[in-house]
Amino acid sequence: MPSADYHDDIIYPDAVPFVLVHLACLGAIWTGVSWGMLGVCLGLYLLRMFAVTAGYHRYFSHRSYKTSRWFQFVLAFLAQTTTQKSVLWWASLHRHHHKHSDTDQDVHSPRHRGFFYSHMGWIFDQRYESTDLEAVPDLTKYPELTFLLRFEQLPAVVLALACWAAFGWEGLVVGFFWSTVLLYHGTFFINSLAHVHGNQRYATGDDSRNNWWLAIITLGEGWHNNHHAYQRSARQGFRWWEIDITYYILKALAAVGVVYDLGKPPVDVVENKRALGRATIERIARQLAARVDRDAIEAYVRSLPHLPHLPQLPHLPQLPTRAELEARLPHLPSRAELEARLPQIPSMAELEAMLPHLPSMDEVRDAARRMIPDTPSMDDICTRAREMIAHARLYASGTPGQMGPSTV
Repeated sequence: MPSADYHDDIIYPDAVPFVLVHLACLGAIWTGVSWGMLGVCLGLYLLRMFAVTAGYHRYFSHRSYKTSRWFQFVLAFLAQTTTQKSVLWWASLHRHHHKHSDTDQDVHSPRHRGFFYSHMGWIFDQRYESTDLEAVPDLTKYPELTFLLRFEQLPAVVLALACWAAFGWEGLVVGFFWSTVLLYHGTFFINSLAHVHGNQRYATGDDSRNNWWLAIITLGEGWHNNHHAYQRSARQGFRWWEIDITYYILKALAAVGVVYDLGKPPVDVVENKRALGRATIERIARQLAARVDRDAIEAYVRSLPHLPHLPQLPHLPQLPTRAELEARLPHLPSRAELEARLPQIPSMAELEAMLPHLPSMDEVRDAARRMIPDTPSMDDICTRAREMIAHARLYASGTPGQMGPSTV
């Protein structure tokens, strides 16, 4: 949680080194740019992008394969040469992202904070400075990883000095700084653009997309919707034609015994035949219920022959979150306790009798098909969304003796 004096309009000191790394790239004006150093830049980009995808992401965040302790350290060290903080910090924030993907609790959702914030603004948010060690207990047991947490910039400094020693100032500027900036934005595009642009094959309850050109520049991470459909897979390109260079390298490393037990997506997941989990159904149903209600209101407004000029509504303050309410009101009853005090929620048949204008299942299903890819759980999603719409409308109508809590 942020401190009491937190203000999200302040640029915090963590932004300074980030800006300086970008400015350092301008040093090429004085050092020049040779084809050889462009080759070094490309080589360091590919090597370290593999460390980001195979290390930070698929290994440390999702444990999608196994390896020895020495190669685990190699992955961690190489990943941290990208100056994207420690593997413990990276994994803890990424696990939080998947738990709350594209909800208002997501660390970097374009849906809630905009594209720029999701791309890189969140990195400088003081709420995410510290590492949630409780989220990565499987990693904190290794002293060498906690050492890299304490000295998170040491690997980057070592690589920068090596580039300078081997190739001079041009090696430092073009080889190290140029490849580092390219790595920043290649990685950040998965948090931002991969939740905005591309195609959805699977209903995941979030905005994750598959994007082929992002998969090229990130060595396979652009198959992001696939990844959100099954996170434990070491392979993110589920189809043979979905290029996933990181997976190909992992397969080669597995062939010589460096890594093993590579996670694979189950056939029913790949073929989109597996039913969704209850939490995902609830999340999608809530989004669908809101969409159906909004569409109904917009259709009603469009049907009116004439609307008088309406004054602009004043800006309303942001409603507090549950966490903020709990901080202010430590004895706030839980949702379960509140619902236990309310009368019994009516059945769906009773709701239909009381709410004759409730959208039909066909109408809800049509809206669902426009919103999400097909899924074996479509009927469950639509049924739950219809229940949410009914309960919300009953709650809003204030029907005496029958009012239940809104679930939307």
